[in-house]
Amino acid sequence: MVAYDELGSLVPVKRTLQVIDYQNQANKESEEPSNKRVRPLGRVTSLANLISPVKNGAVRRFGQTIQASFRGDGKLPGVPQKPCSKAAAPTPPKRRNSTLWSETLDVHQKGTFSTKEIKRQEAIFELSRGEQDLIEDLQLARKAYHDPMLKLSIMSEEELTHIFGNLDAYIPLHEDLLAQLSKATEADGTVGQIGQIVVSWLPRLNAYKDYCSNQLAAKALLDQKKQDRRVQDFLQRCLESPFSRKLDLWSFLDIPRSRLVKYPLLLKEILRHTPPEHPDAASLEEAITIIQGVLSDINMKKGESECQYYIDKLEYLDERQRDPRIEQCKSLLCHGELRNKSGTKLHVFLFTELLVLTRPVTRNERQCFQVYRQPIAVQDLVLEDLQDGDVRMGGSFRGAFSNADKAKNIFRVRSQDPSQAQSHTLQVNDVFHKQQWLNCVRSAISVHRPLSEPSTPSPPTSDTRSKRRTSSVSAIILMEETDENCPQPASHVGLVFMCLRVSILL
Repeated sequence: MVAYDELGSLVPVKRTLQVIDYQNQANKESEEPSNKRVRPLGRVTSLANLISPVKNGAVRRFGQTIQASFRGDGKLPGVPQKPCSKAAAPTPPKRRNSTLWSETLDVHQKGTFSTKEIKRQEAIFELSRGEQDLIEDLQLARKAYHDPMLKLSIMSEEELTHIFGNLDAYIPLHEDLLAQLSKATEADGTVGQIGQIVVSWLPRLNAYKDYCSNQLAAKALLDQKKQDRRVQDFLQRCLESPFSRKLDLWSFLDIPRSRLVKYPLLLKEILRHTPPEHPDAASLEEAITIIQGVLSDINMKKGESECQYYIDKLEYLDERQRDPRIEQCKSLLCHGELRNKSGTKLHVFLFTELLVLTRPVTRNERQCFQVYRQPIAVQDLVLEDLQDGDVRMGGSFRGAFSNADKAKNIFRVRSQDPSQAQSHTLQVNDVFHKQQWLNCVRSAISVHRPLSEPSTPSPPTSDTRSKRRTSSVSAIILMEETDENCPQPASHVGLVFMCLRVSILL
């Protein structure tokens, strides 16, 4: 983040009033009356005018206090500025109400319900309250972020649509569930039956397929736009305002996805406290099956979208590297940053059909992945789990013969296709991620060669190790010659795992 001056913390409304007081004082001390018409400060377009009226007063105050920053710090020419003796204390963030259902009852009412019924009503109340919170967050994302950035021309309408999606379509969806739950609430605050309500409503969550599928591209665009000083300044001021609850914009945009994965947990909790003879018991079991199917469909669509996203970002130095099987890949099993034997950072992608080693590069502020060597077909892939110290890592031809540090957390992948003769020794940051890679690669190989011998061969003899060391040296020489004509890798990218049946929970 960029360091901020005195505008880094929200300026109190009192500062705006001080500017008006100084202006009035300057007019009184003037010997001759001025004939110039002074535009009233209240008519100046501000962020407060751009945000639609909402119940949250903190949003309105936020708009009033940052209007000066978008108009040249709000300093009027010829008007003396009073130095601030103290820095304004930050406004505490807004907090969500965490009232339990039992806390809404009086002492006499609590005695009329069993412990199991109270827990059941608490779970239903949590479902209802979560819907209300989600609606408020979606409305806030629209009114405090999307609309002001559009009207202030901080981002274009196309860019905002790509980042925010169609939030307006999802708000009525959750308002409908909330209205049905409210209608089913009795005078004593209890909800008798909820099963049929959720059974009929849950299939409508399929509307989130496109939203979740677009999240990877939306996050990439948002990160790119943050390089713009105006975007960064606006988002920083929102983050420091009370209404944000110390959450950044992406946290608000990711709330629908995190809400989706909570529905099975909430329904299971309600079912756990529902007696077997209750009319809701069968309906809740049906609802759990429905939401699991919805999440499975959303997750499959999201996985395909992410797979295609990275395929589109592959850059080939030679058209012979473009394996036709890449178009058959529908899932990305895992990907992340690894180092090869010479210490070069590579971003490795394990698709369902191919293992692709790449170098991260930037083209016109757009991140791409330059394909390194020839992709290896998974059906020809051989995996070796190397022990710590089996390989010496070095950054040069001389390093291959020097006393370089013995590597830890390493494994080797190679192609059994004689025409390729590829072998890559890769290093992972820690033993946990190494095991994740080994599991993913083994699972991918087992799909193509379920009856073949294990992909990890027995330890080689000394003669074989000598031969492999020689071939590794040759690979290093070839790599160094290629490096002179290739861009350097981009900044560090964290390791990401997305197994075939990984849940959207991840």
